[in-house]
Amino acid sequence: MIKVLHLSLFIVVCSVFINNAYSQTAAVDTIGDLKSEKKASLKFGLNYLSNSVLLGRADTVATPSVVPEIKYTFKSGIYLSGNIEYIPNRVTHQLDAGSIAAGYNYDITDDISGSISFSKLFYSASSTQIGSAITSTFNANMDYDISDIITPSISIDYNMLQQGFNSDVLINLGLAHDFAKESLFGDNDLLIISPTATMNAGTQNFYAAYLTRKQYKPTKKGQAKEAVAKKIQAAQEAKLSQFGLLDYEFSAPVEYKTGSFIFSFTPTYAIAENKLPARITSGMVNANGGLFYFQLGAVIKL
Repeated sequence: MIKVLHLSLFIVVCSVFINNAYSQTAAVDTIGDLKSEKKASLKFGLNYLSNSVLLGRADTVATPSVVPEIKYTFKSGIYLSGNIEYIPNRVTHQLDAGSIAAGYNYDITDDISGSISFSKLFYSASSTQIGSAITSTFNANMDYDISDIITPSISIDYNMLQQGFNSDVLINLGLAHDFAKESLFGDNDLLIISPTATMNAGTQNFYAAYLTRKQYKPTKKGQAKEAVAKKIQAAQEAKLSQFGLLDYEFSAPVEYKTGSFIFSFTPTYAIAENKLPARITSGMVNANGGLFYFQLGAVIKL
């Protein structure tokens, strides 16, 4: 699997330099990406994520990751990107995941913009990430800047999972407002703070796949029979396949631009809804409430 990941990223990087002119959207994206004049660009980024969290759900232990990324965006708005995820606190010190993506950013008016994309995801066989059964994702999103006061947004994902598991449909609704300060420390710098509230709803087949692949067992003093775990898990599959509210998320992305460099910090607090019974989630890091995590990032834009 990791060999496939290396080959895929090699193809992305080669395509960037062979074509000599692009710009993209993935995790290398910045707050102002879709609000600025389109032009070809190449971005190299490095992010640190304090924990791998998906829709308010996380693994039984915190999973921080270091994520180098590359993205090339064409002047037309078409982009290519790729990233890999390295887990620093694992004994094996191996690559845990990665992805390649292609998409298109577009503007309908000066105030309405959006994007569509397809991402291919790769995980190592030993990955403990909640989304490790997801193989690919189709995404479409749109936002509307209302008089520079508030920006509502909608995003729809269709996630395909490994063979044997049903796909997921996810909907994200958000509200955000940008506070911008130009020339904070120099003539060409910009500080943007964007308090954001979002709500996620959808199916949880990815969670059923996670439980199955991990063979997660509800425990009592560290002892439980696998047959009991499977029985409880099977009883929850119907619930996990139903469309429902998954979590609320509150974040305050902070971005500082100076010259070709972009630095970011995004703290997020997620409150999971429609969780599985406590006898299944008692060992998980967010079993008793919300989850706080953050991402630090640095990007150079050429």
